[in-house]
Amino acid sequence: MKTHRQLVDSITHQLINSSIRHHMQYDQWLFQLINGEWHNTLFDAIIPYWRSKYIWIPLYIFLVSFLWVNFGRRGLMVIAFAVATLSVSDYVSSSIVKPLVERVRPCNDTTLPFEVRELVKCGGGYSFTSSHATNHFAIATFLSLTLGFLRKKWITWALFAWAASIAYGQVYVGVHYPLDVIAGAALGSLIGLSFDLLYWWVDDGGQWRIEW
Repeated sequence: MKTHRQLVDSITHQLINSSIRHHMQYDQWLFQLINGEWHNTLFDAIIPYWRSKYIWIPLYIFLVSFLWVNFGRRGLMVIAFAVATLSVSDYVSSSIVKPLVERVRPCNDTTLPFEVRELVKCGGGYSFTSSHATNHFAIATFLSLTLGFLRKKWITWALFAWAASIAYGQVYVGVHYPLDVIAGAALGSLIGLSFDLLYWWVDDGGQWRIEW
């Protein structure tokens, strides 16, 4: 006969498993809509390239040049912290979270009750969290806060629209579930915020401050 503690633990475990199954079913349903139904020939041609890191190399070169030329030492600090932000976000997502969760990518999941449209090479890594989403939201958060001194609101909107479009593209091409990119966006935003706080602490000589 189960003790009171064992009974509570058993009920809690069942409730958690039921909640996980429910959210996984909704996640798969939303993935099927984005990947399998909400598509067109234009997006099929553009998005595989849009979410590729290589196509954005000219933008990265421009940002580095712009910050260095116009803001000197301060610009170099922003660049250094941006690189650190990306390095940490990629490591946390790829080397810590993914091996812990071990979620199979939808394009590699043979148990799904529907066909996955693979618009890019699937790859053999795990799915949760999306490193694309983590990295892009990390840098979008960091830059939108750190560049607050420019007083240009459109920069924040542009950065987050860019990051969101990359995250959406990961689902569209079939390599991630929606929950993978949502969790990646949240994780990346937290990392970006943390590095922004650290940047201003260093910039102010050890005094905590944040610019919005």
